[in-house]
Order: sequence, then structure tokens, then C-alpha cells
Amino acid sequence: MRIFPTVLATAAALLTPTIASAQQAAPAASPQPAAFNLPPLPYAANALEPAIDADTMTIHHDRHHKAYVDALNKAVSETPTLVGQTLEQIVARAGTLPTIVRNNAGGHWNHSFFWKTMAPPAETGQPSPALRSAIEKGFGSLDAFKTAFKASGTGRFGSGWVWLIVGKDGKLAITSTPNQDNPLMDVAEVKGTPILGNDVWEHAYYLKYQNRRADYLDGWWQVVNWKAVSDRFAAATKR
Repeated sequence: MRIFPTVLATAAALLTPTIASAQQAAPAASPQPAAFNLPPLPYAANALEPAIDADTMTIHHDRHHKAYVDALNKAVSETPTLVGQTLEQIVARAGTLPTIVRNNAGGHWNHSFFWKTMAPPAETGQPSPALRSAIEKGFGSLDAFKTAFKASGTGRFGSGWVWLIVGKDGKLAITSTPNQDNPLMDVAEVKGTPILGNDVWEHAYYLKYQNRRADYLDGWWQVVNWKAVSDRFAAATKR
């Protein structure tokens, strides 16, 4: 059967609005929003000088921490079972997850915690009476605690972190973790709730202290935010 050109033209004209309407009705796919974001520093980059210089803070936060956040978001987007989970939920079972998730989730949590552990020297305050009492009970004195904390930090081979935690028994303990692990992880040798932590990766101190990690650990006490640490201790020991 012969179909005349006028019939074909009429059919095409009738179909065109329908196709156009269908195309308009289908919304464009929106990008998956980032699950995690880089938190801003709670102070200016130069606010911790002279203990930590502005260049180190800027590189540490804007490059290193951001890299952990970006890599974590990418890894989570490629692991459907993790989409929608909180950072704490991911960290808690880090040992069951791919290494890239464990490392970058730990890096994001640890650094977010680290920035708030510090404050400008004029705003650091003192340990609360309850925290000071617990430190003296556990370590003999505040100075003795600092000495033990430094020994743990200098004793960490390679990169890692040193922590003051509240254990399940409610007592304080000093511990160290490799890489970007932390005491909240299921893989931690000593588990507990961190209330204070210091980054002993070289990128945290190398511009100012070069390879003198011990000097960095000594200078760091100038900027420890004892108000934040005391609040964490109160929350961790609340009955």
C-alpha cells in the first residue's frame, strides 16, 4: 500500500508535541549531594601561633582534611550500603569496610575532632576540677600526664595519633593509633571515648618543627582547648 507524503507529514506533526511534552516532563537527573562536608576552622589560620603556624594550619585543613572528605564522599557514593549513614556509624565498623573507607572516614572524623581540641592561647582555659582530679588520680599530676602523653606520641612509629580516652570503666587512659584509626573503631587495640587527641602525622608539624616531633608535642599544650576537653570528659562520664 502506498502512503502519500501528506499523510506522513500530518502524522509527524501530530507526534511532535507529544514527544516534546515527554521530554519536558522528564526532570534532569540531579547530582548526588555530598554526604560529608569540610567543616571550617573554628578560628583564624594564624590563631594558634606560635605553637602552630598559619601555613601549616592552612595546608593541613584546606588540603589534607579536604582530601579525606572528598575521597570519603566518592567511596560512599560507590558503596550503596553506606549512603545515608553517619560518620560515627561508618567509623564504628571501619574494620568491616574497604580500606579506602576506613582511612578516609577516620581522617575526616579525627581532623574534625582535632580542630575543636585546640583554641588560641588566650582562650584555652584550664581543666575542670573533675577532669583535673581524674588526671591526677590516673597519672599522678597534670605534668606527669603530659609526660606520658608525649611518650606515647613520640613512640608512635610512622604516622598516627595519640589520644586521651575515657574507657568503658570510666577511667582515663592514654593510647595511640596508626594512620587515621581512632579509639572508636572496632579495630582499635584500646577502645574508648576520645576526649583529647593530637595528630602526629608529619604534615601536622613539619613546616615549623621539621622532624622534631617531641618539640611539636611540647609546644602543642599552649593551644589545647581545656574547656572543650572538660566538656567531653563530662559527657563521657555522665551517668
